[in-house]
Amino acid sequence: SIGIEWLLSHSSLRAIGFEGHPERAARARENALRLGVDRLVIAEGRAPEVLQGQPLPDAVFIGGGLSQTLLDQLYALLKPGTRLVAHAVTLESEAMLAMAHAAKGGSLLRVELAESQP
Repeated sequence: SIGIEWLLSHSSLRAIGFEGHPERAARARENALRLGVDRLVIAEGRAPEVLQGQPLPDAVFIGGGLSQTLLDQLYALLKPGTRLVAHAVTLESEAMLAMAHAAKGGSLLRVELAESQP
């Protein structure tokens, strides 16, 4: 859904989604077409294995499955200045991003939303 929203924001943009589960890949393609987006590319397979041979992106969104192996492969492939956004919901993934930030630099922003009702 992030890729679809990205593509809906401007006609000049491109997005490649990586999905390790064939049924989810098919659902992503169907959702894109249903929402009027015919240029979403879905590469079936798990990152980081399927990253080889893909065009170098300007931005990367990791929606789940953050691992040190994935981060290491991304840092080896990506050009300096590539924006990396990760959905980190565990203490382990937050710590992994903090260590990557300390080692590689850049900026690190944590966004949290919460609501409480009596």
